[in-house]
Amino acid sequence: MKQLTMNGKIVLLTFFIIAFSFFVAGILLLSNLTREHEETVGSRAMLIARTISDLPEIQKQLEEQDIQLAQTKITQIVHDIKIINKAEYIVVMNMDRIKLSHPSPNQLGKKSNSTDMHAAFNENYYISKAIGEQGKTIRAFVPILNEQKKQVGVVVVGFALPTFWNILAENTNEIILAVLLSFLFSIWGAHLLGRHIKRQMFGLEPIEIAKVYVERTETFNAMHEGIIAVDNNMVITIFNQKAGRILGVGGNPEKYIGKNIFDVLPDTRLPEIVESGLAVYNQEIYVNNHSILSNRIPIFVKGKTVGAVAVFKDLTEFKQLAEELTGVKAFVQALRIQTHEYKNKLHTIAGLLQLGHNKQALDYLSQVKMQHDQVTKFLNERIYNENISGLLLSKISRGNELGIEVTIDAESQLTRFPELLDHHDFVLLFGNLIENAFDALTVVERNHKEVLISIDDNDGILAIMVTDNGDGISEENLEQIFESGFSTKDNENRGIGLYLVNEIVKKGNGTIEISSEVNKGTTFILTFEY
Repeated sequence: MKQLTMNGKIVLLTFFIIAFSFFVAGILLLSNLTREHEETVGSRAMLIARTISDLPEIQKQLEEQDIQLAQTKITQIVHDIKIINKAEYIVVMNMDRIKLSHPSPNQLGKKSNSTDMHAAFNENYYISKAIGEQGKTIRAFVPILNEQKKQVGVVVVGFALPTFWNILAENTNEIILAVLLSFLFSIWGAHLLGRHIKRQMFGLEPIEIAKVYVERTETFNAMHEGIIAVDNNMVITIFNQKAGRILGVGGNPEKYIGKNIFDVLPDTRLPEIVESGLAVYNQEIYVNNHSILSNRIPIFVKGKTVGAVAVFKDLTEFKQLAEELTGVKAFVQALRIQTHEYKNKLHTIAGLLQLGHNKQALDYLSQVKMQHDQVTKFLNERIYNENISGLLLSKISRGNELGIEVTIDAESQLTRFPELLDHHDFVLLFGNLIENAFDALTVVERNHKEVLISIDDNDGILAIMVTDNGDGISEENLEQIFESGFSTKDNENRGIGLYLVNEIVKKGNGTIEISSEVNKGTTFILTFEY
C-alpha cells in the first residue's frame, strides 16, 4: 500500500478539519437561525393577536348573546386576517371558553379544555410552543378587553415553525456556495503550506526525515569520540553513547537530549563557545571528574551562531597509551645511552688493565658503581612513583650524552600528587620542562652546561623548579610561550610542550612562574596546593 505524501496528508487533514468545522458551525448556525425564527414568528403572532383583540367588531360579537351569529361574524373577520398573514390558525373564545373561530369547522361552538389557557383568561399576555398534528407551532395568547376594560374573551394566534430540514432547504444555495469556496481555498492553501514546509525540510518526506534522524543518531553512537552539541539556548541537541561512557553519566544518554546543559554537565565550557563564536582545539579540560581532550567548535547557520559542538576523547586512555609508547622509546633510548656510556667506560677499564694499572681500574669501576647506586637509591627513596623516577633517571643519562649535567637537589622529594593530577600529568610536566632546558642548552657554547631540578613537597605545598643556564627567553616572547604552536625554534612539531605544561598546571589549579634572562638561562617554578 503506497503511503501518502506529506502534501497529501496535509490536504486530507485540512479537508477533515474543514468538514468537521462546517458540521459543528452548521449545527450552531442553524440552531441560531431556528431560535431567531421562533422569536420573529412569536413577535408576529403576538402582533396579530393584539390587533385582533383591539378590533371593536370582535369585542362586540363576544358580548353577543346569539352564539351562532357571533360565530359567523367572527369567523369571517378572522378568516381574512388568517389568509393575509399566513397564520396556521386563529382561535377566538369567549369567557365560557367557547370556540367562536377555529381552523377545523367541527370544533366551532365547542368548549376548550386546554390547561395552558388559564393565564390568558386572567388577562395575561404570553407566547408558548406546542406540538400539534401539523408539527411544532408557536402560539400567542392575548386577552380581549371591551371598552370598559373588562375581559370578554381570548384570542390565540398560531404559526407553524419550520423544521431543521426546512431551514436547511431554504439556505441550500448559500450553504453550497460557502462550502465549495471554503474547500477550494482551503485545499489550495493546504497545498501551498505543504510545499513550503517541504522546501524547509529540503524536499524530504517525514518518513525520510525520521530515517535520516535514526541514521544520524546511530552514526554518532558508532563513533569512538564523545560528541555533545547544544543550541544557542544551551539545550542539548546531541549526546552520543560514547560521551556518556567517557563522562560516566551512565544510562541511555538520549534522555539528556532536550535538557539544559547546565542541568546535566555544568562544566563542559560549551556555553563559552556559543557566546564567543570562537573554536578551541585540542584543549585538555576536566568535566564531571574526567580528564578529556576536547575540540569545541561553534555551529554557524547563515552567518549566525546557533550552537556549539564538543568532540572529545578520554585523555586517561591516551595518556596510558602515550606512556606505554613513551616508555618503550625511553627504554630504547636509555639502552642506547647506557650502551654508549658503558662502552666508553669499558674502553677506559680495558686501557687501564692493558697498561698494568690494575688498582686504578678497580677504583674506577668502584666509583662508577657507587655513582649509579647513589642516583638509583636517591630516586627510589625520595620519589615515590616509579614512572617519575624512571623518567628522571633517563633524563640524567640523556644529559650525560649531550654533555649536560642534570642535577636533582638533594633535599627533593615527591610523596604524592595534587588533587586532579596523576603520574601521567607529571611525566608530561617533567619531560617537557627538561627537554625544553636541553633545547635551550644545545644552541649555546658553554664550558659547563647544567640543568637543576628541585622538588619541594612540604606543608601541603608542592613546588617544582627546573632551571638551566641556556640561551634564555626574550621579554617579548615571554607572554607567548604558552600559546599552542608558538616556538622560537624553526624545527617542526614545536610549540606544544609548554602549552601542555600550562594546561596541566591550570587543571591542577596551580601557578607557574618564569624568570629568564637572554644568554644566562631560564627558571620555571610550578606550585600546587594539596
